[in-house]
Amino acid sequence: MRECGMLLAISSLPSPYGIGSFSKEAYEFVDALRRAGQKYWQILPLGPTGYGDSPYQSFSAFAGNPYFIDLTALIKEGLLTEAECLLADFGGSRRYVSYDKLYLNRFPLLKKAFGRWMEKEGTEGAREIFHEKLQEETGEYCFYMAVKNHFQSKPWTEWDEDIKLRKPQAMKDFREKLQEEIWFYQFLQVKFQEQWDALKAYANTQGIKIIGDIPIYVAFDSADAWAHPELFQFDEENMPTAVAGCPPDGFSATGQLWGNPLYRWEYHKETGYAWWLKRMEYSFRLYDVVRVDHFRGFDEYYSIPYGNATAEHGTWVKGPGIGIFRQMEEHFGTKSLPIIAEDLGFLTPSVLKLVEDTGFPGMKVLEFAFDTREESDYLPHNYTKNCVVYTGTHDNDTVRGWFEKMPEQDKLMALEYMNGSNGEGPWVNWDFIRLALASVANLAVIPVQDYLGLGSEARMNEPSTLGDNWKWRLQAGELSDEICQKARRMARLYGRFS
Repeated sequence: MRECGMLLAISSLPSPYGIGSFSKEAYEFVDALRRAGQKYWQILPLGPTGYGDSPYQSFSAFAGNPYFIDLTALIKEGLLTEAECLLADFGGSRRYVSYDKLYLNRFPLLKKAFGRWMEKEGTEGAREIFHEKLQEETGEYCFYMAVKNHFQSKPWTEWDEDIKLRKPQAMKDFREKLQEEIWFYQFLQVKFQEQWDALKAYANTQGIKIIGDIPIYVAFDSADAWAHPELFQFDEENMPTAVAGCPPDGFSATGQLWGNPLYRWEYHKETGYAWWLKRMEYSFRLYDVVRVDHFRGFDEYYSIPYGNATAEHGTWVKGPGIGIFRQMEEHFGTKSLPIIAEDLGFLTPSVLKLVEDTGFPGMKVLEFAFDTREESDYLPHNYTKNCVVYTGTHDNDTVRGWFEKMPEQDKLMALEYMNGSNGEGPWVNWDFIRLALASVANLAVIPVQDYLGLGSEARMNEPSTLGDNWKWRLQAGELSDEICQKARRMARLYGRFS
């Protein structure tokens, strides 16, 4: 079946309170998707973010970002007042998120809401709600954040030795001492889940499926790494022996040093991949389809000795291969798992074989297609049906910004390939959207910024840079009925909407 969708982070939705959330604007975006003939809404990871604000470096693989809790809903519940929310300083710009202002001003509001909720529910009522609604791993995150706050937000590797190593007496003492703070984080997770579940249910009733996104790796500064050191390549002091990244290439002479802990895949295999099964269960509850970032890491992963300043001296090591996915198929009782494999970059024959063996659709990005120096797998005439095509992703420039910066010979190649406009004027974004939708790919997903024809100022992320990313936001009314109707006509024209 041929279908299409749009890519927009929750953080990029309009709202009056500094960042996109599960508010009425999210429901209005679902309505806009339906009017535009779309069947999918792809988002970025929903996990709680830390330093650098990247959704791909989360404090937990089993928790949601408190920033996305709709304050208006808390007002309706009587947990906050509108005046309290309006007085908070979330930054003056509605175009860009001010994360420093959010960090300083949203949590005090949420603390007020929590206090009033506890007064209403009572201690025993709250315990029952937490027990009923939160799974064990989410509870570990709440404990982790309480301890982290106790140590002035330091990573767990800098905590006192006894709690860093989770010694039983220290665990007991900190649970007792930080009980209220743990409850606060549990309250946030309950509200996150309630609000997200309602939004997803509404999207599904409107014929819109959610494509979620999970990084293959977890952050070193995370509840996952602290609570389950046995899952990772750590020494007896729970410090990494090697970390993740990618080798030097044409974009980076020293490679990319991500710093994520690497999995002890032999241990995962011995346990029947139990942790991964829990992670996928959690993900499939949140989303209709799961995009797995850096999929090639299941075939081979790049291992860099811990402490190295760059990624130059890493080595490739075999990953779990098809075994982990056969375990998932058995666990979930289907060979058609709703997974998209992020298979971008340099792909070896063994990676290609793994993607083929899983049957998962891979990804095609038009911004990688037009290079006069070589024939590209990303040119649409090379596609098979079992793939997802994008003009660009969250890591790319907008299609207009990218096109404006292209070398002249590549730009001429792209224009000749499309037999479209001459590249002048504001419409070149629609030429690339048309190219994606006209391709044989079963699914085409276009970033909202490209439907709006925005330039580089609307880029979401610049890879390998820290700060000034993940900030762009949609403005109220910007995704107009005119744009939605044009998107709908194009979707119908290319058999993606009937």
